[in-house]
Amino acid sequence: MVVFLIAASDNILTILLIFADSQLHTPMYFLLSQLSLMDRMHVSTTTIPKMATNYLSGKKSISFVGCATQHFLYLSVAGAECLLLALMSYDRYVAICHPLHYTVLMNRKVGLMMALVSWLGASINSLIHTVILTQFPFCGPQKIHHFYCEFPAVVKLVRGDITVYETTVFISSVLLLLLHILLVSTSYAFILHSIIQMRAAGSKRNAFATCSSHLTVVSLWFGACMFSYMRPRSQCTPLQDKVGSVFYSIITPTLNPLIYTLRNKDVAKALRRVLGRDITQRQQLELP
Repeated sequence: MVVFLIAASDNILTILLIFADSQLHTPMYFLLSQLSLMDRMHVSTTTIPKMATNYLSGKKSISFVGCATQHFLYLSVAGAECLLLALMSYDRYVAICHPLHYTVLMNRKVGLMMALVSWLGASINSLIHTVILTQFPFCGPQKIHHFYCEFPAVVKLVRGDITVYETTVFISSVLLLLLHILLVSTSYAFILHSIIQMRAAGSKRNAFATCSSHLTVVSLWFGACMFSYMRPRSQCTPLQDKVGSVFYSIITPTLNPLIYTLRNKDVAKALRRVLGRDITQRQQLELP
């Protein structure tokens, strides 16, 4: 519950701050607000609420429809975040390698398209997998060895031979992760090349500071996803699946806004402006 409160509050604060301060109305911070929204949904709609309900009520059960809904939501949000983080590397590439053309190459329309592609693409992918999975036979008493309806845990309950389906899902997951990692790696290869060519030490420091937060979040997210989905299922244990899921579905969404905001001077200045504006308004209201 402590982790839930921290994750919910810092992500909501990030979204409200970006919305309230006009100087943060840029494509970069719009994408960051979408990332915070995805992190907020991770902990508030897919995992912790049902876990808390089961703990407080003493009942560890979920309906078939509830399990399918949870599976769809977690896969949608996770896929959208995976795609958005990859697309955000392009934003960093344009900001450092083509700063004079940033407003043209990364305008508001491009930012909206990135967010739309992330949400829509992940939702369609999740819907397809959820519909296919629910068509398989689930017979007899079922016990999910997990704290929510994640794909690896649910697919083990299917009665019958679905080796071809499992192999197809495994290969497609690996290819999608590798594609996203390739996009991020390519962007940062160009970024590193541009930084090496910079002569001023201050410019290099600013460039590294611009990318460090995104690179840290990407490393945490994709590292956890690779641990969970790029290993052969024969080598996975329920405990390992739970540890990986806790990290990328609860811990990472909690850390992401802290990583992005603690070292971000623009966010710190925006917070002071918003708080200062609020204090000034209160003082004006208190005048006789």
